[in-house]
Amino acid sequence: MEDCIFCKIRLGELPSTKLYEDDDFMIIKDINPQAKIHLIAIPKEHAPYIDMLTKEGSERLGKIIGKISHMQEELGLTNGYRLIINQGEDAGQTVGHIHIHILGGEKLKEF
Repeated sequence: MEDCIFCKIRLGELPSTKLYEDDDFMIIKDINPQAKIHLIAIPKEHAPYIDMLTKEGSERLGKIIGKISHMQEELGLTNGYRLIINQGEDAGQTVGHIHIHILGGEKLKEF
């Protein structure tokens, strides 16, 4: 956790553009956007992978997804959006802290 970029952002040790924050998670702008809108939802509980979450953390992840869906207009995602959770090196995970990429604001390519 000491070297975790997202934990440092949560603690205010690294700058970020926060769009939302509550007791469970925050949404920030991605510094290397892959779409017109590229945000990251970061749970405050540190866990590198989904299978390392506590039961409460797993439930919280579901609540985060629900909150994103309720905030879609506020976040500029009214025509649709994509949620991505990369798990492990082969999937492209570069930060060892569960996070959800939120992409939208334009027509995204199929994959």
